[in-house]
Amino acid sequence: MAAERFRETGKGSFFGDLVYDRVVPPDHFLRKLDEVVDWRPFTKKLVRYYKGGAEYGPPPYEPVLLLKMLLLSYLYDLSERQTEDLVSYHLPAKWFVGLAVDEAAPDHASLTVFKQRLLARRGAQVFGQLFEAIVGLARERGVRFGRIQVVDSVHTVADVNVEQDEGRQHGGQGPRDPDAAWGAKGKKRRRDASGQPQVQREYFFGYKAHVSMNAEAGIITSLTFTPGNAYDGHQLPALVEQDLAQGIGAQVYAGDRGYDDGENHAFLAARGLKSALRLNAYRTQKKDGNTAPWLRLLADPDYAAGLRERPKVERPFGEAKECHGFRRCRYVGLVRYAVQGYLTAMVLNLKRLVKLWCGVRFRNQPQAVPRAA
Repeated sequence: MAAERFRETGKGSFFGDLVYDRVVPPDHFLRKLDEVVDWRPFTKKLVRYYKGGAEYGPPPYEPVLLLKMLLLSYLYDLSERQTEDLVSYHLPAKWFVGLAVDEAAPDHASLTVFKQRLLARRGAQVFGQLFEAIVGLARERGVRFGRIQVVDSVHTVADVNVEQDEGRQHGGQGPRDPDAAWGAKGKKRRRDASGQPQVQREYFFGYKAHVSMNAEAGIITSLTFTPGNAYDGHQLPALVEQDLAQGIGAQVYAGDRGYDDGENHAFLAARGLKSALRLNAYRTQKKDGNTAPWLRLLADPDYAAGLRERPKVERPFGEAKECHGFRRCRYVGLVRYAVQGYLTAMVLNLKRLVKLWCGVRFRNQPQAVPRAA
């Protein structure tokens, strides 16, 4: 397949490069990102999902251009319509995706068709492969992965007005998002009418992303996605297996009490891994004489080290929600939630990779960007 089979974008023209060299500073985040990532392999990965490998019919946009637009959408927490405007009128974004200054951006419908093409062929799995490619890139770039992995989950509220949805269902219609479910998101201390403190459990309607993150690198390495009512502890084996398949090489897995399950401790031991899953108090308070193995675990320095590292996973969770729109689902359905989860994790990992690669602060960090009217 020849490059000329893709639609011409005018990038590389004298006029285009001259303007970009003058207005896009060398330390702009998007320039640094483009330096760190070799995008050519992504074209090879994605073009296979085009009809005829993009060798027949009208030339399509190069898939990496559309992938970059999707990443910009998540990087700056924009809708796909807003992303079209961003790439049309914001010169650093236009430079990043590979368009000449006077070229119009692909319309937002092109992004929709691009996602649908990938989903139709492989479901969310293709986005999982792209996510793993970014993890592999971090390793190729020399990011140091330490011996401790942290596992945890983060919830995302479904794109559903629950009261209206219940009314529709009472009227005989189906639910807007049949894959979403109610789940518990934690406890909060409140005061009742008399001023007495109370602990109330809070709930949400939506989904969970289950994450394995390397504590030293700060890179998310594995993900699974479930409805909101899933038990966190059941996701540990799948996360560990994904890490092992990628050769991450961690030796200790840390997690909160939600992962303290006898099967999880046994699973880790069977694979030669050490547990730093925080023990529930009843483990060492048993009266049947079976406290010895749990007391040994409490005394293990790796257990203590893992628990010290465990809070680090909260940073990307907060960043995902505050900066990249992960507080609420963009789409409906578990498969499309997985797409959102993979793309959000890719953005988090790319930001971390640029920071580690550059070793300095870069201009225009992707927290805010001028939005076209």
